[in-house]
Amino acid sequence: MVWVVFLKKRLHVFYLGNIFFFMLSLQHEIFMEVARSLSFTKAGQSLFLSQSAISKHIKSLEYHYKTGLFERHGNTISLTLAGNILYRKLLEATQLKEELHEQLRQVNENFLPMTKLAIGASTTISLYVIPPVLSAYLRLKSNLRISVLNRNSNNVQKALIEHEIDVGIVEGLHRINTLTYTPFLQDKVVAVCSKNSPLRYRKLTLEDLPSIPLALRENGSGTLAVVENELNAHGIKIADLRILIRLGGTEALKNFVLADHCLAFMPQRAISKELTTGELVEVEVEKLTIERTFFFIQRKGTENHTSVNEFIRFTQRYYAKME
Repeated sequence: MVWVVFLKKRLHVFYLGNIFFFMLSLQHEIFMEVARSLSFTKAGQSLFLSQSAISKHIKSLEYHYKTGLFERHGNTISLTLAGNILYRKLLEATQLKEELHEQLRQVNENFLPMTKLAIGASTTISLYVIPPVLSAYLRLKSNLRISVLNRNSNNVQKALIEHEIDVGIVEGLHRINTLTYTPFLQDKVVAVCSKNSPLRYRKLTLEDLPSIPLALRENGSGTLAVVENELNAHGIKIADLRILIRLGGTEALKNFVLADHCLAFMPQRAISKELTTGELVEVEVEKLTIERTFFFIQRKGTENHTSVNEFIRFTQRYYAKME
């Protein structure tokens, strides 16, 4: 099989048989990050570049293609038709590049190109589960650059489908048939209140819940979904509860509960410190046990992605040793 290598200004194109492999330039990498986040500021933060540097590279790319790639709407941007076409093609090129690298690694273990791994994780996972894993993993992988997208479970699945990330870690209650789900870790969700709440002295029943003031996570949250699923099994609907507030993110919910007298359902892993110090108190609800499983998720057809599978195996072994 013969390789023909040639240069097209900003894209390095490698021809192998009847397949083209694109090695993306810096400007195209920057364009993809802006297109993913639809924000020059967020792209700059992700790439450790100033906003002016990001703008300069995008303008240069627009000059090269003789067309605008983004529409400016005050403080927001969107892809133009040309920008959307370029983004979709670059996603294909990135996938081809990854496939090429994986095949070369299989025949030559000394081939260690600089690689990137984009992980999407629900709040509990990204804040309380994977940070020590990532630290240990990066000490072994000097050629790897990792980025972590912290969103609720629904949005992590969406990001995976749209190729924003390579692998996700989420609760698996609402499954999508184009994704595969591999069990990872068990987690418990408990009812808690602050140390100053009169609820700390009560043992609740399921019948008490509709009258208790509650703080809950936002729609799309995996924690909310598992709580709702368990309550439904006992004939209790979320709409029947006395909900004071919904908050986006575990930390926001935790801080609200610490300052209030309400009840909240929170992942045990996220509040282990506060339970130990006594700032938060677990409130027993008779006959109510809320447990869930976290899953690694991948797009169907990409289950043999070497970098992703190595990370999954390392993470599974890391937590298996702790149990």
